[in-house]
Amino acid sequence: MHQPHQPISCYVCPLCVASLQLNQKSYVCENNHHFDLAKEGYLNLLPVQHKRSGEPGDNKQMIQARREFLEAGYYEPMAKAVAMTVNANQPKHLLDLGCGEGYYSRAIEDHCSNTMMLHGVDIAKFAIAAAAKKQPNARFIVASSNRLPYADQYFDFVLRVFAPSNDHELKRILKLSGFLLTVTPGPRHLWQLKEFIYADVKEHALENELPQGFDRIDTQRISYKISPNPQQRIALLQMTPFAWRADESVQQAIKDVAELEIETDFILTLAIKTAL
Repeated sequence: MHQPHQPISCYVCPLCVASLQLNQKSYVCENNHHFDLAKEGYLNLLPVQHKRSGEPGDNKQMIQARREFLEAGYYEPMAKAVAMTVNANQPKHLLDLGCGEGYYSRAIEDHCSNTMMLHGVDIAKFAIAAAAKKQPNARFIVASSNRLPYADQYFDFVLRVFAPSNDHELKRILKLSGFLLTVTPGPRHLWQLKEFIYADVKEHALENELPQGFDRIDTQRISYKISPNPQQRIALLQMTPFAWRADESVQQAIKDVAELEIETDFILTLAIKTAL
């Protein structure tokens, strides 16, 4: 039974969808399903029966490489623009969907007012553990974007940076008139890396598709050039969907170039939820 004095929890049980309440260091639902907080402070709400592999998501090595690339500051202008957009809208509850190891969540915390409750979700346990260690004030969980264990209409802002999402789940967890900020590749994003892989490089579409029930408010394009070192180039490659097409000889060619200037091109799309 729910205790009357307990506030509505943001979490629902991934097994039975009942509300989860914090009881000491565990979250428990009325059907007595238990989920313990990890020592790093995150919550694993991805039951074994919902996993497609032993450790879904990026492995430790990929997460480490991505963290080193991001913390070198190459995506900082985009991260700052994300944080400024969030700050302009003053949300109370924000979800960083597919948050990885929390780089954008930390940028938001650095640039925004501290009244906001930051949440992050990712399917990769190693990434979430790293995020929770670095940002103890935020609430990170391991879960799939196809089955988000959050209460209906809990969030007033969802951020999605290069992350897959399920349109139905996205709409379900976001309040009416809540905001969705997506970051997608612009037409020229990582053009010079792609030239190593594809004989005929094609531009991305300038505008991304919005889920039904959302209206576009604003689009911002941020483009600039970066010159990562050989190891950072490979880390950047691993962050992209076209990495699987780059065999060892392609990766070696990318490493061997003395100087490589790479275009970044980001599209930030702010939309509002207009229908349930």
